[in-house]
Amino acid sequence: MRKDGVVTNWTAPLSTAPVDATVTLPGSKSITNRALIISALAGGQSTVTAALRSRDTDLMIAALQQLGVGITIDPADPTSLTVTPGALRGGSIDCGLAGTVMRFVPPLAALADGVVRFDGDEQARTRPLDTILGALRHLGADVAGDSLPFTVTGSGTLRGGAVDIDASGSSQFVSGLMLSAAAFDDGITIHHTGKPVPSMPHIDMTVEMLRRAGVQVSTPADSGDADTWRVHPGPVDAVSWVVEPDLSNATPFLAAAAVTGGVVRVPNWPSSTTQPGDAIRGILESMGATVTLENGTLEVRGGATSTGVDIDLHDVGELTPTVAALAALADRPSHLRGIAHLRGHETDRLAALVAEIRRLGGNATETDDGLDIAPAALHGGVWRAYADHRMATAGAILGLVVPGVEVDDIGTTAKTLPGFENLWASMLGDSPLAGRGTRPTTEGVSS
Repeated sequence: MRKDGVVTNWTAPLSTAPVDATVTLPGSKSITNRALIISALAGGQSTVTAALRSRDTDLMIAALQQLGVGITIDPADPTSLTVTPGALRGGSIDCGLAGTVMRFVPPLAALADGVVRFDGDEQARTRPLDTILGALRHLGADVAGDSLPFTVTGSGTLRGGAVDIDASGSSQFVSGLMLSAAAFDDGITIHHTGKPVPSMPHIDMTVEMLRRAGVQVSTPADSGDADTWRVHPGPVDAVSWVVEPDLSNATPFLAAAAVTGGVVRVPNWPSSTTQPGDAIRGILESMGATVTLENGTLEVRGGATSTGVDIDLHDVGELTPTVAALAALADRPSHLRGIAHLRGHETDRLAALVAEIRRLGGNATETDDGLDIAPAALHGGVWRAYADHRMATAGAILGLVVPGVEVDDIGTTAKTLPGFENLWASMLGDSPLAGRGTRPTTEGVSS
């Protein structure tokens, strides 16, 4: 937590009774930031309702405003935004630690008339960007630098065309190029070369949202051309976007039901979605929880124990910290596979998870493409977040059943979920005994 500008450890609340709570989550970061980029290129005014307001989305809003896009925030409802496209101009962009800003905004900046300077947090300077910046150079953009800080000097147009990239490090390289491509003179044809692209649901989300805005998009399923996406040049329609709840942000709360043997309900869960977070339903069932979705409310009921799992998380890598926390409390070993790309996320999430699970007495090792986690008696201690919001929430999950877990920077959760600590406390407030005393049986695998 931050107090007077100083980061202090946050003692994760211990739940001494099964959690019983209904948790309402704010909007999806992924949908919010895609809607903002698409709206910036639309032929008229768009609205974004139920938008997430977090550090990542506020950085996106500020970036687009720097480029000359008008974004008005409803004073009565900060989650309601009106986006008015304008002539794109030069400016200075703070990416913070937001992958969507550092990878989605540069293609838009290539359409600006002027110099656009990009920088961000110190940790962001190690995140891989050369794939998308090299692609922009190939498409005719003037780009100086291969990582933060870098500059894009635009002339108001971009040729576009065909480009080969290796997007095995992040699906955001594909989405970032696609989101602005309808405004390129020749659109774009992206051919991926390399190992399979991770987090394909996020590319599906990009395609679905572009099509909703009237953009013609061809995917490998449409053309039969493997690993190739085509965005045709043309107008972008104004859309009234309504943002779904962030399903990935829901996962720590649902995990709370699993590890405490309780029940957590999340309302407004979509019946159909491209959000990768929806996969948590099947994962929790495979780990021993009971999951139901009725009348728009997802309910998770934990069993007597959490069971280990052998699972490929390649397409839903952002769920790994939650699954790893569950695995550290499970009754048998877990093997998490297909997630080598997490070494290039906010931090090296594989190394970070191994280090922190071991710090609490757990048994975790890295593999070539994932993690092996075996049951072990856990104890309290400091859980480092590495300025990574999902690492912080993983520590909170463990702290529910392991006394004395302290997260060194819970404030980093504001990246995608401002007020996480209050939501977490409210969830436990629904359990009459939450926070009273200790649970002697949890100095090991989950109860």
